[in-house]
Amino acid sequence: MYVPPAFSENRIDVLHKMMSEIGTAVVVGRDQNGLVGTHVPIELDPQPEPFGTIRCHFARGNPHATAVSGSELLVIFQGPQGYVTPSWYPSKHETGKAVPTWNYVAVHAYGIATTFEDADLLHAHLAALTNRRESNYQVPWKIEDAPRSYIDGMCRAIIGIEIKLIRIEGKWKLSQNKPEHDRIGVINGLRSQGDDAGNRMADLVEVAHLRKM
Repeated sequence: MYVPPAFSENRIDVLHKMMSEIGTAVVVGRDQNGLVGTHVPIELDPQPEPFGTIRCHFARGNPHATAVSGSELLVIFQGPQGYVTPSWYPSKHETGKAVPTWNYVAVHAYGIATTFEDADLLHAHLAALTNRRESNYQVPWKIEDAPRSYIDGMCRAIIGIEIKLIRIEGKWKLSQNKPEHDRIGVINGLRSQGDDAGNRMADLVEVAHLRKM
């Protein structure tokens, strides 16, 4: 991933937090037909340090599942993103020298994959994956709520993938390359949209703005 220095994010705790918040990723590798990507929910384990481990699962019928073991994979996380109109830049009204852009957060994680099919390991993986997402609900669903025979049948239909990470790249493209008054204009413009996506992006731009000061 091309990451200009102004947009680089290499703090592991920040990268891990964003990966967990996003929760899904595209696992990119090769099968017999060439490059292939599979969209999956992920479980992130911070161990072993420094980069941690990603666990996910593929449908057994997915040809990608039989081609990952021992190979290096790229796991792509797409975070918050949004359009930035030049109308938000004070400098546009002063000089006219401004064009639209797109702000976004992205994480690329690289690692070596192994597969696992043991029923207990798959059960533990699915439980960990579910427990994190269910924790926000008043009455969380637990994997034990379903009959074990039913879960065992589901486990026979999947293959577990464990990716020991060897490198993580983060790109926080959040108007850091703009002058201060334009960054503030972007924050105000995003908030003026009045929606959750705009406010989330505004929060990220504001954090990046304060870090740059």
